[in-house]
Amino acid sequence: MEGEIPNFIMVWILAVASLSYCHTIGKLTSPGLTRLLAILPVISLFFFLPLNLTTIFLGGPSSFFLAWLANFKLLLFAYGKAPLSTTPPICISHFIPLACLPIKFRKVENKIKSGSSASVPKGQKSPFNYAIKALIFATSLHVFHNKQYIHPKIILFLYSIYMYTGLELVLALVASLAQAFLGVDFEPQFDEPYLATSLQDFWGRRWNIMVSRILHPTVYDPVRSISSRVIGNRWASLPAVLASFLVSAVMHELIFYYIGRTKPTWELTCFFLLHGVCLAVEIMLKQAFDGKWRLPAAVSGPLAMTFVVVTGLWLFLPSLLVRCEADVMAYREYVAFTEFMKNVSNFVKPNSLLIKRSW
Repeated sequence: MEGEIPNFIMVWILAVASLSYCHTIGKLTSPGLTRLLAILPVISLFFFLPLNLTTIFLGGPSSFFLAWLANFKLLLFAYGKAPLSTTPPICISHFIPLACLPIKFRKVENKIKSGSSASVPKGQKSPFNYAIKALIFATSLHVFHNKQYIHPKIILFLYSIYMYTGLELVLALVASLAQAFLGVDFEPQFDEPYLATSLQDFWGRRWNIMVSRILHPTVYDPVRSISSRVIGNRWASLPAVLASFLVSAVMHELIFYYIGRTKPTWELTCFFLLHGVCLAVEIMLKQAFDGKWRLPAAVSGPLAMTFVVVTGLWLFLPSLLVRCEADVMAYREYVAFTEFMKNVSNFVKPNSLLIKRSW
């Protein structure tokens, strides 16, 4: 981990400078090809910058924020689309965090004008909810130390829970800091995905919601528009869904490469293509029955979650744990951080004693 923090600082200095340039380009050019050509070097740079980071706790979120969120938002910005392109234009202090963080601006209409306390916005959970998930995630250290005594399938299942709770906690922390300093609401990343009643509900409304929202205008809408001219509006959503899952697969393979620096083995791609096909079939069946018949939520929910868990244990998690060794990396970084904090504590104590004696 030596040199990781200076690299992390340098990566984000370059990111901020690049986004400042994009903000200026937005003032000087009209939406379209000219603006796209002007910001293409920044998009290329954002694919390169995560290669300078090697830790899972700093490199993982940075690669997601820059290579995926920022680049896709910049593509929309090039053609004058939200969230970065607004009327009137947003100031640079809001443009930069909005471009690369899972946040959105607080809407005035959401505030209660009467002066009473506002309700909790959708996606923002209570501190108790996050405390429970933090306690669950804290058990991962004990499981890691004793994993040789636990069945591998149970380990994979527990790690799937830790992945979900860890992602939600990290992304909520980042967005909460943005909320505190900039007065913005964070985009909900997860909405209790284990309560999903179907694959469409899971992927569209509950799991990694910001990715779903960013794929919709960048991939889903253009493909649906083209498909509607060829196969009609009724079935145009099917190729759009498949295209969205294909792009998601490619981006996940890229993020996992940033984390583990190992060649892709394509299990991730198979996972997302499988779910894309199954979701397309689900949508097709719903349209075929035209809402006249549908499985009860008490049946469809467990079926959907069983499918997600089984395919995740089969195709998704092995890429993270075997190919990237994410658990080993996380534990190594945890030990290094603990040692660093001990060294800081040992350095601070003698100095504080000297200050007391001088008084």
